[in-house]
Amino acid sequence: MDLNSIYTQLIMEHNKSGHNKKSLLDPDITERGHNPSCGDDISLHLKLDGNIIKDASFTGVGCAISQASTSMMIDLIKGLTIEESLNLVEIFIGMIKKEITDENKLEKLEDVMVLQNISNMPARVKCAVLAWHTLREAISK
Repeated sequence: MDLNSIYTQLIMEHNKSGHNKKSLLDPDITERGHNPSCGDDISLHLKLDGNIIKDASFTGVGCAISQASTSMMIDLIKGLTIEESLNLVEIFIGMIKKEITDENKLEKLEDVMVLQNISNMPARVKCAVLAWHTLREAISK
C-alpha cells in the first residue's frame, strides 16, 4: 500500500469513527477553534489530572481533514503532560510548515505523520492545524 493510500485510509477512518467526537462530562477546559475561510468549527474538551491530560474529546463540524487531524491529535495527547502536548503541537506545526524534518522528532507524531503531505496543499493546511492551534490556546492559558 502506498503512502497516499495510507493517508487517505487514515483520514477517512478517523473522520468516520467518531471515537473522539463526543461531549466530555465536566471538562476542565473547553476551547473553540474556528476557521472562517472554510467553516471548520470545533470545540476541544480536556479533562486534566494535575498537569496530565486524562481525557479529551471534541465536538463540531468540518471537513474530513480537520476532523481526522483533531481525532488523531486527541489519540496522541491522552495521558501526556501539558508540556509534552505543547511539544507535540510545535512539532506538528513545524512539520506542516516544513521547518521540522528530523525523523527522530517526527516519529513522536506516530500516525499523524501521514498528514505531512498536507503542506503540499496550501488550501488545506488551515484544516489540518486547526485542532493543534486550538490545543495550544487551551493549555497555554
